[in-house]
Amino acid sequence: MSTPPLAGAAMPPGAFSGTQAQAAREVNTASLCRIGQETVQDIVFRTMEIFQLLRNMQLPNGVTYHTGTYQDRLGKLQEHLRQLSILFRKLRLVYDKCNENCAGLDPVPIEQLIPYVEEDGSKHDDRGAASQLRFATEERREILEVNKKLKQKNQQLKQIMDQLRNLIWDINAMLAMRN
Repeated sequence: MSTPPLAGAAMPPGAFSGTQAQAAREVNTASLCRIGQETVQDIVFRTMEIFQLLRNMQLPNGVTYHTGTYQDRLGKLQEHLRQLSILFRKLRLVYDKCNENCAGLDPVPIEQLIPYVEEDGSKHDDRGAASQLRFATEERREILEVNKKLKQKNQQLKQIMDQLRNLIWDINAMLAMRN
């Protein structure tokens, strides 16, 4: 009897990497949504940086300013705008891919997604809630009665222990006087 060959030994070296590349290209919709969310966060961050640069930038309105600083800030602003346009293109690709993945799904009416009780069921639930409330009230009353009885028994046990302690004290005192 011979042992079966290993799975990788019979396959050509490039065959497996092709399936991995195809699997990497087919990203599920949840991952796309996560990527889209991260892209939106990056867009918001870049936009905040652009507004920060604009707030700190002096406009060339005849007031003396440093040309080097102005050119540096202008370069940063242009770079942020370029990155922002790239992020918007990326977001558009993610959006289109999500729509493509969800195109075959049957739309579910919103009413089915929101759980609500129908009118007939609500009357039944009101009766059920009332009976549950009565049951809970009765159970609470029973628990309070048991607690009251338990406190009484604990008080009686405390009295008995005090009486035994006094009795033992008296016995020990009598034995000490006898000796």
